Amino acid sequence: MTDEKTLEMEAPPDADRGTEMAKDDGPDAGTTADYAYFEGRVVPFEEAKVHILTHTFNYGTGVFEGIRGYWDAERDEMYLVRLSDHVERLVTNCRILMMDPGHSVSDICEICKDVVRQNQFRQDVYVRPIVYCSALRVGPGMNEEQQLAVYNIAMGHYHDPSHAIDVMVSTWRRTDDNAIPARGKINGAYVNSSLAITEAKRAGFDDAIFLNQNGNVSEGSVMNLYIKRGDALITPPVTANILEGITRADVMTLARDEIGIDVVERSIDRTELYHADEVFFCGTGAKIVGVGSVDRRQIGEGGVGPVTAKLQKVYDDVVHGRNDRYRHWLSPVYKG
Repeated sequence: MTDEKTLEMEAPPDADRGTEMAKDDGPDAGTTADYAYFEGRVVPFEEAKVHILTHTFNYGTGVFEGIRGYWDAERDEMYLVRLSDHVERLVTNCRILMMDPGHSVSDICEICKDVVRQNQFRQDVYVRPIVYCSALRVGPGMNEEQQLAVYNIAMGHYHDPSHAIDVMVSTWRRTDDNAIPARGKINGAYVNSSLAITEAKRAGFDDAIFLNQNGNVSEGSVMNLYIKRGDALITPPVTANILEGITRADVMTLARDEIGIDVVERSIDRTELYHADEVFFCGTGAKIVGVGSVDRRQIGEGGVGPVTAKLQKVYDDVVHGRNDRYRHWLSPVYKG
């Protein structure tokens, strides 16, 4: 369980270091912090290392989460978005691999907040808890040797929200639930995403869309997907081999309650992408990103669509604490 001494650890001396980090936006630009939670305690980041024989390193046997933190300079506060929901999903997904995180949901939430506090970031961050198989042996079978690790990095935009991106339908299919379940956020399953995004970028696109084993639209490389047709938003159901996204659920709520548009969950054919009025991705890391073209076919006017833009604005207000209606989605780090 959580070590109380760990949570009371003295803050790093360089308290404002976060203001100088990660000057470039993008998923690969995040700068690592000074401290991480590793093997039961907070340690200097450079000490948070696994052995070359570690089971997860060899077989991808781990489950992870991604949690966004948004800096509010006016209130001098960091907000972690839907923290407990992310951690509950982490614990639930551990069951798929028959893993035990070794900590309660509330303990892991505190560890996540503590790691951010220790690093004293004063800008938007990304927090990643991982439950991994720590056994030092060859052989893919799982056993009881598991650990929890948590780190955070500075992170700006995954994709620039002001610009629509160009995507392709990947030649790679989304992993099937009876093979490696996409809903599980399993470390090794992200080779599937790596294949798709690498193919897309080498072909001159910004990202990719997966089809599932039935040939229907599943999701993006690491993001859920919505299309707008007529008066409704449409998104693939949870049975389409998607991650049951927390931001996906937030978009449903905000679309219905804040901008008054209905949301339908149903299968989407590939060619419906080409007929859509708008297409956008959503996810914790990406937030909400408009799609300007699919397979070199222009969507709408080719930019960020009007409904997408409204949702971007509403979501940005929510995660930065500017909409009191959803303040319960936010976990303050420094004063909470």
